[in-house]
Amino acid sequence: MIRKFQDGDLDAVMQLWLCGNLDAHAFIPEAYWRLNYEAVRDSILQAEIYVYEAEGHICAFVGMTDNYLAGIFVEKTSRSCGIGKFLLDYIKNLFPAFTLHVYEENRRAVEFYLREGLIVLSRETESDTGCKELTMAWKCRQ
Repeated sequence: MIRKFQDGDLDAVMQLWLCGNLDAHAFIPEAYWRLNYEAVRDSILQAEIYVYEAEGHICAFVGMTDNYLAGIFVEKTSRSCGIGKFLLDYIKNLFPAFTLHVYEENRRAVEFYLREGLIVLSRETESDTGCKELTMAWKCRQ
């Protein structure tokens, strides 16, 4: 079930964020994620967050800031079960267009977004990490 974020969800969401980034971005030092933890925690409270809950357990979430998809995070044991696609489809129904950034080395995520109909707009080097990052976009085709 997808529902809006509640204040009591913050710790579970942050755990998903940290573990998800550590799992998906082995090419970025762990210290980067830990150093950004508090800033992201503050940002989460300002974003539009939807959590995916199964049997009272939050196993995924998606975050939006205006028309920017800040990320989809699914716990490791729940990946490849359709939850990420379910969350993305939910966002597509709420937002007629949006953009996102994804590290090019995160091939699994890049392939997922391409498969789901997003297009690559540009490729840049992210200043904080020095990694190549793609800007991708989705626009409703009505």
